[in-house]
Amino acid sequence: MKRYIVQKNPLIIPVPNNKIIKEHFGIPSTGTQEFSLAHMIAPPGWSEPYQTPEFDEITFIIKGQKLIEIDDKKIILNAGESILTRKGTRVRYSNPFNESVEYISICIPAFSIHTVNREENQS
Repeated sequence: MKRYIVQKNPLIIPVPNNKIIKEHFGIPSTGTQEFSLAHMIAPPGWSEPYQTPEFDEITFIIKGQKLIEIDDKKIILNAGESILTRKGTRVRYSNPFNESVEYISICIPAFSIHTVNREENQS
């Protein structure tokens, strides 16, 4: 195994609603299963359905705001702020604001569509 990897060409993962995902490290981009790291930009009005992932997720906001709904709490993260959401937590991410949100997401172990456990699509 190489002792280091320089990532100059992250994998662009196609997703609906004009969200941009550039995965630097993870299962599809580098075969890394221990963690994943992605740079994302979500446009105004973007949202995902509730999910109950089997991984911890750290979100760090670079620019804009992001709404995180956990149980009956609504948390607004602003630029320079972060949150750690533990595995097994029912959570919903969205951007109901008027500008795009740019952020970094780190999942431990790596994000997988098979372990994110998304609920039926909702607005």
